[in-house]
Amino acid sequence: MKVCFTASSGGHFEQLMMLFPLMSEFDGFLITEKTSYSSPKEDLKTYYVPQVNRKELFFSVKILIVFLKTIRILMKEKPDVIISTGALATIPALVLGKALRKKVIFIESFSKIHSPTITGKIVYKFADVFIVQWEEMKIFYPKAIYAGGIY
Repeated sequence: MKVCFTASSGGHFEQLMMLFPLMSEFDGFLITEKTSYSSPKEDLKTYYVPQVNRKELFFSVKILIVFLKTIRILMKEKPDVIISTGALATIPALVLGKALRKKVIFIESFSKIHSPTITGKIVYKFADVFIVQWEEMKIFYPKAIYAGGIY
């Protein structure tokens, strides 16, 4: 089974890296944002997409570029499953993955205890598996699976 792991930079990326033992069990690869630091796991195939901020002037152009780069990656790698901890830069992989009939698994951010993320609200509508790390989040995502923290 081939698995795409995807997260934006920062805390979302750190949460995804908690799954590294799982990553080594599968034929996997990573999609993340291009920032000043790179993936600490050299043995994991990593693809970079531009960093996106929904408040920046050229957001529409940047997100389109992320979509185009992501579709190229997914067509090349042909994953069976896409696992994400969010955020914005991962939406293209999740939407495209669903359109390509791949299994989509989303893990809502550990830092969200009392309110949902924007990405979570979008992805909850179509994710095959939606995981929350706090029991309180089941109020917002009643069909989610409470799995505790990944830390």
